[in-house]
Amino acid sequence: MASDELARKLQSRLVVTQEAAEPKPEPAQSPQRATPQRARPQEPEAACGDSASELSAKLNRRLDINQGNAAPRPSRVFNPYTEFKEFSRKQIKDMEAMFKRYDTGKDGFIDLMELKLMMEKLGAPQTHLGLKNMIKEVDEDFDGKLSFREFLLIFRRAAAGELQEESGLMALARLSEINVSTEGVMGAKDFFEAKMKVAAAGSKFEAEIREEKEERQRQEVEKKQRQAAFKQLQSTFCS
Repeated sequence: MASDELARKLQSRLVVTQEAAEPKPEPAQSPQRATPQRARPQEPEAACGDSASELSAKLNRRLDINQGNAAPRPSRVFNPYTEFKEFSRKQIKDMEAMFKRYDTGKDGFIDLMELKLMMEKLGAPQTHLGLKNMIKEVDEDFDGKLSFREFLLIFRRAAAGELQEESGLMALARLSEINVSTEGVMGAKDFFEAKMKVAAAGSKFEAEIREEKEERQRQEVEKKQRQAAFKQLQSTFCS
């Protein structure tokens, strides 16, 4: 794996740095020709020691992460609505609902066995190797499972026509109930029409937010009207 190779490279670099930091013995000189030695500056040695310590700390943390003894540092907050603007809010919500439905472990990831169950439910069962290749194709952090962001990448690549027709990921995208048809999936009418849809995604996203806000306001007005009507009816019976 890439992480194991990185760990080996860091280990090799650490050994070289530590060897460079160790003082080398001075060659013996005869008493007659002995000359005073200049004092060696301490700053470079200290800097080299600090560099070795820092490299050692990084290497140890990488090994702990690889062995499961430490968790990677949290990355930036992921917002699917801003990063995947080519999809509507409804499409992203549908993808999220599908992701959570098959995330039976409720850990925020779809692992190999959960992906196996998903493909069986969709009617496109895969071999063990096929499942591993599906994950590998979008597994950006090399953890062997799918995060929600990596799950969305499947539909992005399908919509852009970047998946092979016979691939497991294409089967997943096609058999899901989520319509992401643009340039390469289920065929948009032509290339330019697909590009126009992608360009209009930003304004569509804003329109959906506005519609949701107006719907909430409408529901609030209706609620107040019902409350007023009830109070009026109540006062009629009490008078």
